Amino acid sequence: MHSFKDLAALFQEYFSVRHFPEHTTTLYEPAQYILQLGGKRIRPVCVLMGNELFGEIVPDAYHAAAGIELFHNFSLIHDDIMDKAPVRRGLPTVHAKYGENTALLAGDVMFVKAYEYLNKMKEGNLKRVLHLFNSTAAQVCEGQQLDMDFELRDTVSLEEYVNMITLKTSVLVAASLQLGAILGGTGERNQHHIYEFGKNLGIAFQVQDDYLDAFGDPEKFGKQVGGDILANKKTFLLIHTLEVASAQDKATLQQLLHQNPPDKVKQVLQLFKKCAVDDWANALKEKYLSTALQHLEEIAVVSKRKEPLKELAAFLIQRSY
Repeated sequence: MHSFKDLAALFQEYFSVRHFPEHTTTLYEPAQYILQLGGKRIRPVCVLMGNELFGEIVPDAYHAAAGIELFHNFSLIHDDIMDKAPVRRGLPTVHAKYGENTALLAGDVMFVKAYEYLNKMKEGNLKRVLHLFNSTAAQVCEGQQLDMDFELRDTVSLEEYVNMITLKTSVLVAASLQLGAILGGTGERNQHHIYEFGKNLGIAFQVQDDYLDAFGDPEKFGKQVGGDILANKKTFLLIHTLEVASAQDKATLQQLLHQNPPDKVKQVLQLFKKCAVDDWANALKEKYLSTALQHLEEIAVVSKRKEPLKELAAFLIQRSY
């Protein structure tokens, strides 16, 4: 069994080629640019880990992993445009560097390239993999639309928000693991549990991500701190604050959501702290992490094979605040 770090290195060796043509550089250079920003390659490595949980890693797993990573970066380019995000992984976003129109097209060709990699797989696996990939891609788009819809609403329930981030963030992690499990030759029961492991781990990760957006160190976080606040995102933190704040604080928060004073982030953070959302978010994160680990326990393979996935969960959920 390989560690996440080992598999990340193996994937990077496979993936570190130029994925786009040398011509029409004004289109393809921006697409290549976001791939060169790096990232932890969590989703493609999850494909490899899902495969290795049940058997030796097959060549098709690398093709599927590349397709997942290209789709993920397509979604990041478009998300950053919609979120008006200036920074990604500590560097300018694609639209900030090359313009919105070019960024849209660069994302589109990246999505096309994802299918090229999936099409390299053996026919015996391709139909099941494409079905899961396509349904997941549609769910990610649904989640992004809900995220934008929520910006226009004064209130969003916790249940609605969990559904949105499940679609936008968690299902891709879950599907990556299940794609690997399919290629590893396991049955539907194990596929279900590894999917649920990934889904709940993804939700726990998003709780943490919402926290870091508000309270994280921008040097470590790699993104603009307070970006969700400026965009009026209905995050876990905001939803809980609106539920537990006093009438006066709730009115102040609603006023801040409809205005953009220069110190908006500072004022909202003060209200978050007053309502102790940090402790609450920690407890919620642990709840989803525990559920994820329960599903991992249910997978019918020897415990030793599960160790890399337990290490992955610890790695994702214990990032420095």
